[in-house]
Order: sequence, then structure tokens, then C-alpha cells
Amino acid sequence: MTPRIRVALIAVVLAAASLPTAAIAGPQACETRNNNTIAKLLECVSLDGVREHQAAFQAIADANGGIRTSGTPGYDQSVAYVAERMEAAGYNVTVQEFDFQTFIVLSPTVLEQVAPPPAGPIVTNIMSYSGSGDVTAPVTALAAPPADGTPGCDAADFAGFPAGDIALISRGACAFALKATNAFNAGASGVVIYNNIPGTLNGTLGNTFTLDIPVTSVTLDVGTQLAATSGLIMRLKTDTFRGIATTSNVIAESKSGDPNNVVMVGAHLDSVNAGPGIQDNGSGSAAILEAAKQMAKVKPKNKVRFAWWGAEESGLVGSTFYVNSLSIEERDKIALYLNFDMIGSPNHVFFIYDGDDSDVVGAGPGPEGSAAIEKLFESFYKARGVPFKGTDFSGRSDYGPFIAVGIPAGGLFTGAEGIKTADEAAMWGGTAGEQYDPCYHLACDTFDNISLQALDVNSDAVAAATLTYAMNTKSINGKKGKGNFKPQNVDFLPHS
Repeated sequence: MTPRIRVALIAVVLAAASLPTAAIAGPQACETRNNNTIAKLLECVSLDGVREHQAAFQAIADANGGIRTSGTPGYDQSVAYVAERMEAAGYNVTVQEFDFQTFIVLSPTVLEQVAPPPAGPIVTNIMSYSGSGDVTAPVTALAAPPADGTPGCDAADFAGFPAGDIALISRGACAFALKATNAFNAGASGVVIYNNIPGTLNGTLGNTFTLDIPVTSVTLDVGTQLAATSGLIMRLKTDTFRGIATTSNVIAESKSGDPNNVVMVGAHLDSVNAGPGIQDNGSGSAAILEAAKQMAKVKPKNKVRFAWWGAEESGLVGSTFYVNSLSIEERDKIALYLNFDMIGSPNHVFFIYDGDDSDVVGAGPGPEGSAAIEKLFESFYKARGVPFKGTDFSGRSDYGPFIAVGIPAGGLFTGAEGIKTADEAAMWGGTAGEQYDPCYHLACDTFDNISLQALDVNSDAVAAATLTYAMNTKSINGKKGKGNFKPQNVDFLPHS
């Protein structure tokens, strides 16, 4: 039987009262009033309020092995936290379950030198879809370039390999899975693959790899040193789950508004296996949660549907499942989709998704209406005096499934593993030559891995755009609501 992890929505372990309380505008004003204008809403969507939700996500991760990966208790509790708060705010909440193929690291990977002395741990990155195992054995290093230009790629490379040894193999010339398969067939008890260029190796064996052998990786310098160590004995321990898991999306919808003209706002809720994901994507998740909370008493002209996606880090699985579950008639009712994925990167740039392809980079323009969304965010940044630039619809986040079926989309992004240029550093500050988010997909993506300035500005942008379209989507599909919510006229200046 295929292994299966069931998501169990449980009461949140956190005591909400122990978390910091968000600052509010006036004496309890935000708890009672209808924030039906941009001015009132931005008074109430505070950085403290957004950080409160990020603190909750961090506490959940801390209680669950440091991760909030879809298919794990840390993700389940994140779902419960969001669902509970949206229900308390008065939204109609649905927890939409789905199955997906996943790889989860259940406990930290161990790689350590046992002999010769000095013994000690070695920094390692597990290969995705590695099997589980705990072996202590001698290490046999295969010939590496230039002696062998295709190390581990041929069964003949393992001729005479001592059964039970751990195989140490250089990266290069073929897939990691082929190297690991050849090692397994030769009787290896584990595999360590070392990089063939400087830097960390983050590799995958692919979701079709099912052999029960632990496979991990080290840097070029470490691998070269290990290969030259005589009499090397190592311990390699991996603890993983590979297979079908069940996880969920959280969908929270306003009780009022035109059900035939739906404004969708989304962010992925899951983290990667490596860490708690408080920037990626606790930033977007927290910002839309706070915007929704502060809009709870608004009577929107259009139905507003907030979504927190599961299994984004496994390939946009949650958002794809959601879009595919809709009938054509239901899809046609969605006026637009706003996506917020990583909006507080420490070494940030203010990116807007390029809805009209004016940058002429990568993918073409989004569906008709996407250009108007881009212009709305441009207007917001201009009002704040914040420089901005476009970023391509590269398909790396949850706007992808919406664009694929013709739904206009847009949103904000502050950068991931991309490198900040000197020109960007001159424009926005920060450090040229370093990643926009130095902790992208790493354990250090914690509560402190954030630009408070970027998160503050973008949280206001999230709220302002959501309320604007909640009242008027004329620039998208010609459907005009009531009130002064024309995108070119709204007041985007700060009010807090």
C-alpha cells in the first residue's frame, strides 16, 4: 500500500493571547469600524499586525521540527491558524483537501566522519527523494574527472566496489538518480555526491526514484578532501517520506458582494523542507491575512475570495488543483487574481509582475486585464515615492494556473535567489552581488529574515489593491461598482 500522510486540522497549539497585539488607529477603532475606504483601511493594516501572523507561523514551525511543509503537522497547524482567524472575522471558510506526490525530510540528515580522527559532523544537503537509512561504513571514492569524465554514470564504474561501503561520487555527466541507482546495484549502503563547482549542491533524484538508499551531497572542497582521506569511515543517516500525502488549501470568501464578479487574492502557505518559510511565504500569507481581517466589516461590491495555497513548493499543486476543480462557468466569474509570494526580502527590490510584457523578457503578456493590475501597483508605488521595476510571469508562483485559463493576474515580489545588481543597490539600497533573499529555501528563513520596510510598504499595497478591486473592476472587465474606487483616483498615501 502506498504510504499516506493525512492532514488533520487540529486546534492551534499557540495561545493567541501570548502574541504581540497589532497597533491600531484610534481607541479600538479598527476592531469596530467599517474600513470601506483606502484611507481607513491603511490606518488599520499595520506592520505589527502582519508581524503578529509571522510570529505565529514561526512558533508553529518551532513546535514542529522547524518546518511548515505541506503534508506535515507544521503545515496542518498553519492551516488551522488561518482558518480559525478567518472564521472569527466572519468569512465563509473552506478547507479544500487534495492529494499530491511529495518528499518530506522527517528529521535532520546526519553525515559525520567516524574515522580517522578528528571525528565530527559534516555539512550536507540531502538529495530530494532520497530513501531512508542509518549506516556507518567505510567510504569508497570513485574516480573523478579528469580520470573519469562520467563518474558513476556507468555500471562499470563500480567494478570491484566493496558491498556495504558508502559511495563517494563527483557530480557531472549524468543524472544524480543514475549515479545513485548504479551505486545501489553495486551494493553500496549509501551515496554521497560532491559538487563539481564551488558552492552548495541542492539536488533532486526525481519523484520516480524509489530505491531504499540514503543519498546526500557536500561541496566540492569537502568532497575532494573526503576522497583523499585514507581509511575513511562515515555515518550517513536520512529519515524521509516519499509518496502520496494529503494537504489542503484554505479559501475564505466574503459573505457579501457580486458572486458573478469574484476578486481573488492568494499566497502560498507552505514552506520548503529546509526551514520555517517566514519570508517565503509567511510574508505574503501574513499580509493577505491581515488585509482580510481589517476588511471584515466591509461590504464589497464584488465577492472577495482569499486563498492560502498548499504544496506550492511541490510545483504549484494547490493552486493548480483549485483552478482545475472549477467549472468553466465558475472560472468565468473570477475577474482577476492577485498573487503575493515573498514580499519582504531582506535585500529587496520592489518588483511588479509585468502584465503587459513591456519589459519584453521571458513570457509574453498576461491575459487581458493584467496590464491594468500592473498599472494599479505602479500608481501605488509612485504615490509612495518608491522606485519599482517589472518582473516576468516566469510560472514560478501561483498566478501560473490562473493565467493558463485566461484569468487576469498580477502581484508583487521582492526577489528570491536572484543577485542584486549595482544599479539596483543604488536605487533601493542593500548589497550588490548578494541574493535578494540570502536565506531563500534555507533554515535561516526565520522571523528575522525580513525587510520591515519592504513588508510594511507591500502590506499596504496588498490591502489597497484588494479593496480597490473589491469595489470596482471596471479597468479589468468593465464592471463598475459604486463609490470613489477608480484606480486612478484612489488615495494610496500612508495613513498610519
